Amino acid sequence: MEHSPSSDVLTIKSVDLCIEENGKSHHTKRYELMTRDGQYGAPAALVIRRGQAFRLRLTCDRPFDRSRDAMSLIFTVDQDERPTHGHGSLVGVALQQYRHMIEDPLEWAAAIDFVSGDVLEILVKPAANALVTKWKLDFDTKLLSEGFGKSYSLPQPFYLLFNPWCKDDQVYLEDKALRDECVMNDTTLIWRGSYNRLRPSVWKFGQFDKHVLDCALLLIAKVGKVSATHRGDPILVCRAISAAVNSPDDDGALLGNWSGDFSGGIAPTKWVGSVEILQQFYKKQKPVKFAQCWVFAGVVSTIARAIGIPSRVITNYSSAHDTQASLTVDYFVDKNGKIMEEMNSDSIWNYHVWNEVWMQRPDLGIGSDGDYGGWQAIDATPQEMSDGMFRCGPASVLAVKLGEIAKPYDNNFLFAEVNADKVFWRYTGPAHPLKLIRKDVFGIGHFISTKAVGKWEREDVTSSYKFAEKSQEERDTMLKALKQANSAFSRYYLNEDFNEVYFNFELRDDIKIGEAFSVILQIKNRSSETPHTINGYLNVETVLYTGKQREFVKKHPFTVNLDPASEEFIRMEVSFDEYYKKLRDQAAFNISCFATVENTDYEFFAQDDFRVRKPDIKIKLADTPVSQSPVEVTIALLNPLPIPLRKGIFHVEGSGIEKPLIFKHPEVAVDETINNIFVLTPPFAGRGTIAAKFTSRELDDVDGFVAFEAKPRSEDVLMETSDNEVIERTDIID
Repeated sequence: MEHSPSSDVLTIKSVDLCIEENGKSHHTKRYELMTRDGQYGAPAALVIRRGQAFRLRLTCDRPFDRSRDAMSLIFTVDQDERPTHGHGSLVGVALQQYRHMIEDPLEWAAAIDFVSGDVLEILVKPAANALVTKWKLDFDTKLLSEGFGKSYSLPQPFYLLFNPWCKDDQVYLEDKALRDECVMNDTTLIWRGSYNRLRPSVWKFGQFDKHVLDCALLLIAKVGKVSATHRGDPILVCRAISAAVNSPDDDGALLGNWSGDFSGGIAPTKWVGSVEILQQFYKKQKPVKFAQCWVFAGVVSTIARAIGIPSRVITNYSSAHDTQASLTVDYFVDKNGKIMEEMNSDSIWNYHVWNEVWMQRPDLGIGSDGDYGGWQAIDATPQEMSDGMFRCGPASVLAVKLGEIAKPYDNNFLFAEVNADKVFWRYTGPAHPLKLIRKDVFGIGHFISTKAVGKWEREDVTSSYKFAEKSQEERDTMLKALKQANSAFSRYYLNEDFNEVYFNFELRDDIKIGEAFSVILQIKNRSSETPHTINGYLNVETVLYTGKQREFVKKHPFTVNLDPASEEFIRMEVSFDEYYKKLRDQAAFNISCFATVENTDYEFFAQDDFRVRKPDIKIKLADTPVSQSPVEVTIALLNPLPIPLRKGIFHVEGSGIEKPLIFKHPEVAVDETINNIFVLTPPFAGRGTIAAKFTSRELDDVDGFVAFEAKPRSEDVLMETSDNEVIERTDIID
């Protein structure tokens, strides 16, 4: 009988998951899934973290021969009906000969560690941005000399988590003590009570307990509806968690109840932890009754920690609930000074509890104070809808502090919770203007609290959310936020403290550096009976982006006589020659107006920030980039100034550029466009970036940026499936 070639192909007989070793190195040994013995129930399941290698011990029917055997590992997302490489839910890697060949952090990889008789030990490394979910693993073996192969499948999926220990993971947290507290600690303190009586209570997260991880993944995928493609993105995952833990619109984990009647369920004050709640939901997949804010928050942190995202619980005392996105808590009173409850939809909570999760925020860019990574606030208590669902965040805590209310997600709501002003309006009917009668700028957002790191004490984190009350920074930030709010109340609050005379700046948004600009002040007499005379001036200063080191540019005094129900526009022209030599970095101006209304005690002051826009560096790739193949890149800049630029320098960095590229231009004439061409070689398939900066004596802080997608080389195609779908080697996965 002739010898069959297939009998020579290596056969995998069994795979040891190396539970103890992997659990220790991946900080996952405490998961109940990892401690099962299989004797009286389910066998142990492997729980590991992305961006870090784990070990598998393969027992084969003969020794692995490096000179004649080949092996591929195929990873597919569990229960994904149509896994695809393009979505990152199907990954194939060839087993490398040596462990140093799997070091690229953004690439799935596997390598031989050593061979001992019939035992082959391998290291498998998921990409640092891999999808966080359950994965199936199949091994394909063949001889290098022929195409026929054999397959072996792991009998059950393994769990892949976020990795705050991995520097290349978006949730990386360098501080070991903080990481231990916010990932590994399974119990916390949650503060309740009131601002003059702070009361902590213990909450058991139980993120390692039975069914908790499975329930967390279920809530993200089924309730939060995060497709497999996006389960590696902590931003979208946390946004989904904030929606999936409540139930008004998606039958999530918990049903909120503030009625005082808790019949048919458990009163929120009776819960002591998350485990029972999540186990009950996992079993019945119906909302658990009942919850209030601290219960929602306790469950959110359990889910986040279970999947590897650092999280902690935050309590805010005197917390505003702003329903109109005005950044004010508005109270309306009648002519007798009585509060009109039927018109008051805003409220102030004695305390409110939400969560912080730790991650970088590349979607938010870089601000004047740096990037917006670090703690992000999310809130599962169903208060207001966000993009059609009851959810809130993630909102960068730094952006909240800086009044950047337009940043995603829901920064305006978080800002109001900690920093709204209480405003009292006199209402005399729909045909009459509102009149501001009182404001309280210190009443909201006190003693923002969380459990201290490594101690059973309160840590006050108020300063991370807001500047100190009564400080100029706090007021400036509030004004900055109010100016961004799309609300009639905030416009009233900003511009017309009660008086009949209305003032408003009109500034063009897109003034290019090198151009003149106009400051226009609208003054309107809203009285139908009384004429008014207004005296004042417009003032323009240049400032640093911090608001410091002001330098006077121009002042324009004015006197206006306004007939009843009339308006005037005051215009001040500012030329390039007037402002150019006084510009600070980032080309920022402060525009202000001070005015008095004759025969009244009314004084008006308003200010606004204004910037002239600097040009963009244009970056263009000559062809579609391919992994490890050179492509020509052109960078170009038009001189926008009416004067030449001297000693110009381009500084270029990006994927495939080992050292920054420097291009010098001794002089750039007026209206001249300068070009530089260089060759870039993308080091891997997937997403890459090129960033350029330009500086000169006359113009600096000019930049440009382009993101591209590099295709894999033809030799990086690992295999083709029966339906001709190509599985490619790639280092970054969509």
